[in-house]
Amino acid sequence: MKAVYNDLVRPDKAQVEAFNDILRFYSPSCLVADASPEVGAIGGWQTVKREHKIAGPALTVDLPADLLVDILPVLPRAQPGDVVVLACQGRVDLAMWGGLMTTLSQMAGIAGCVVDGAVRDVDEVRDLDFPMWFRSVVPRRCPPAVPGQSEPVRVNVPIEVGGTVINPGDIVVADENGVGVVPPAVADTVLAEVHELLEKEAVVRDLINGGATLADLLARFGHI
Repeated sequence: MKAVYNDLVRPDKAQVEAFNDILRFYSPSCLVADASPEVGAIGGWQTVKREHKIAGPALTVDLPADLLVDILPVLPRAQPGDVVVLACQGRVDLAMWGGLMTTLSQMAGIAGCVVDGAVRDVDEVRDLDFPMWFRSVVPRRCPPAVPGQSEPVRVNVPIEVGGTVINPGDIVVADENGVGVVPPAVADTVLAEVHELLEKEAVVRDLINGGATLADLLARFGHI
């Protein structure tokens, strides 16, 4: 497989800031998933800290399952606030992220990573307070690329994770519930719907605290 290093076309900065603003609420990944069927929703992740929440443009990385290599060449492509999303086709026998990669990523201002595969050095990553979503943990790292040989790394290309296609520049919203994937084309609609959902949930909670029953809520809202 030939290496591909595309530049990332980032979504509107104000959109990204607006998604970061909703991180102050409960379950932002659930909010964006509820807001539109066009939002991808991927579950089954492990995290280093349950309280971590991030939102940012996806810097996607695709690797073939039969040739996993070090992804350090990705870092020069990253900008502060990016979320690295790594697809390694279900391989969990080699760690694709660890402590040194985390330190370098923090120096680059990367917001966090989503690794559809295995990681290592979880204790170090936790102490570094770096947000990381991953499928498995294994001590063995992936092998470095062979000098002089083209690395099979494809950066900023569409990838598939958990049955969801993630395009470079999609806005990733991740928390302990999972990962939401918002295409920039629907970002404004999703944000508007999120704020409507928050207002509705506030009303519903007040009604529940005031003694409303499930039947009362269903009669008023149709569903909750």
